[in-house]
Amino acid sequence: MKKFKSLRKRIRRLEARLQKSGQKLAKLKQKLGAAERAAAPGGRAGKKPAAAAKESSAPKKVKRKLNLTPERRAQLAETMRARWAAKRAAATSAQSSPSGQ
Repeated sequence: MKKFKSLRKRIRRLEARLQKSGQKLAKLKQKLGAAERAAAPGGRAGKKPAAAAKESSAPKKVKRKLNLTPERRAQLAETMRARWAAKRAAATSAQSSPSGQ
């Protein structure tokens, strides 16, 4: 009983959050349907829900888009360029030092 409640709650949250990609939502609805059929009289309660739970144990996380202003994006780009330049300079100085000895 608790499993149905938690699955329904997860489905409700996903419906509110995901509107573009409904793949994960479809999988959860399939799980809920399979679990309800298995719990029904005459259904097999042992293997079906456990197998469904193992298939999608680690779903992909939704990557959040950063909402940056153009000024902040330019500032970050400048900072990263400076960091990369320092890293390149350190690599070239490290290469030239051992060969000079």
